[in-house]
Amino acid sequence: MKSDITDVLGVRVGHAQDETAITGCTVLLFDQPVVAGVDVRGSAPGTRETDLLRPGNLVKSIHGLLLTGGSAFGLDAAGGVMRYLESKRIGFDTGYARVPIVPAAVIYDLGIGDSRVRPDAAMGERACAEATDESVVWGNIGAGIGATVGKIFGIQYAMKGGIGSSSVSLGNGAVVAAVVVVNCFGDVYDNTTGRIVAGAINPNTGKLVGTRNLMIQGYGTQDSAGQNTTLGVVATDAVLDKESATKVAQMAHNGLARSIDPVHTMFDGDTIFCVSTGKVASDVTAIGTAAAHVVQKAVLNAVKHVDTLGGVASARAFSEQKK
Repeated sequence: MKSDITDVLGVRVGHAQDETAITGCTVLLFDQPVVAGVDVRGSAPGTRETDLLRPGNLVKSIHGLLLTGGSAFGLDAAGGVMRYLESKRIGFDTGYARVPIVPAAVIYDLGIGDSRVRPDAAMGERACAEATDESVVWGNIGAGIGATVGKIFGIQYAMKGGIGSSSVSLGNGAVVAAVVVVNCFGDVYDNTTGRIVAGAINPNTGKLVGTRNLMIQGYGTQDSAGQNTTLGVVATDAVLDKESATKVAQMAHNGLARSIDPVHTMFDGDTIFCVSTGKVASDVTAIGTAAAHVVQKAVLNAVKHVDTLGGVASARAFSEQKK
């Protein structure tokens, strides 16, 4: 396997971005409508069509997903995804028109690049045209191009975030995979070593400082409000209904908790979707456990594959500088 979300057959991923403005979006499209659930843990989310995914609501499946920069402005890109899908006659049949169901979530990336430029419908449509089942490009691309991490001292002492993916195959043949846009207030850790991979840089020492310890010591966080959010999509070919897809999305947040500290803060809108193509019978708890694993791996892949951009240092460049 390629070890990314397109290892789940029927899932395609497309990126579009503005390299000068340093903002972009990432679209997931599906060969057939997919069952979906969502779980929002952060307290500053920017979302669209998430209520529809709750068990008990009418629509049983979705046709696309959008992860985007641009803060709430970036939700405009979902209109382009809908326009693209409508042109392909894909959508929920209302009798008068086919209405594509495209849930979406945003990150805040206005602090890097040009804040006047945000993903729009044209960019969303462009991302759809680029959608492929080939290996997902990681790092500074799509919704991850403007992502940053470790912002307790502000963007000038943050490090570069990005987009990453990972997958795993279960013993029964089911595949569970994730794609994650890492744009967190907290620091990113390698949970196998306990070390910070990317995070806040101490303005006085130039070293990684550890946001959790600063907060425990009483360092204020008020200036960081609304500038963050980590987004993820878990995809699987295991058979799930809306309720079990929601449960898998809930369990997948454990992957964020293992790799980001602090996470799910008042300043993050952390949101994870789960989609199922429904091919392989499987145990929901096993799928959720695997989902947390691939989310954690995807977070690390995101920050390890970025380059310095917009004056914000990558983990690789920071490490080289300290040698």
